[in-house]
Amino acid sequence: MVWSGIDPVALQIGPLAIHWYGLMYVAGFFATWYLVRLQLRTEGLWETRVSRDAYEGLFTTLILGVVIGGRIGYVLFYNFSYYIGHPIEIFYVWQGGMSFHGGMVGPIVMGWFYCRKHDLPFLKLSDYFFTVAPLGLMFGRMGNFINGELWGRIVENPADVPWAMVFPHAGPEARHPSQLYEMALEGMVLFLILWFVRKKVWPAGVRVAIFLTGYAVARIICENYRQPDAQLGFLFGPVTMGMLLSSAMLLAGLIWLLLLFRQKSE
Repeated sequence: MVWSGIDPVALQIGPLAIHWYGLMYVAGFFATWYLVRLQLRTEGLWETRVSRDAYEGLFTTLILGVVIGGRIGYVLFYNFSYYIGHPIEIFYVWQGGMSFHGGMVGPIVMGWFYCRKHDLPFLKLSDYFFTVAPLGLMFGRMGNFINGELWGRIVENPADVPWAMVFPHAGPEARHPSQLYEMALEGMVLFLILWFVRKKVWPAGVRVAIFLTGYAVARIICENYRQPDAQLGFLFGPVTMGMLLSSAMLLAGLIWLLLLFRQKSE
């Protein structure tokens, strides 16, 4: 199947261009904003423990954390040798280059400082946000697919993978649509798991740990079908940077789960 691509520009008004990728980010942020507030209302915390102003301030802080953390993570883990020689381009975020792992750490750090300053329950709110975070990932991967970027590896026998695609700018070979694999596993499947387990009574922080382990497993699986970043390639053997970072994330999630349930049993 030849993927001719969707025009990345959703709407053009004179010099103003609205891109599908940006709309995917907006959709992800809106879904998160609405579903976290829904959880707060369901558990009776809206306007009692968490005021509207505090919530909106926290949400803005987390968005900044995603952007800042995602950019720093990309610079450090994926293209450090280039940016050390072109430091001003670190601020050229419109040129692309974001790391999920950095985009996760950024809002955690900034959210913790905000919650501490405003006396908000950090772990409980983290559970709410991480429960719906996979939806943001789902929309983001859809944006990658529309842009025809972050494509998958070459399929040796296209007859065995009838959904393989030839992506623009990726050569004539049929490739795995790895963006769709990630959209499904890291996005929808992980969201459904977390949305289901939210009904259970867990210690605060458990849903965060489930997200860490679930995302890490999904990402490691999908990395086997995703083309490694050109500037990095394989780190050693079949291991990519995404696998390495996700392995650390998996270990952290499992240790956190163990500590939380050990604490509960004591």
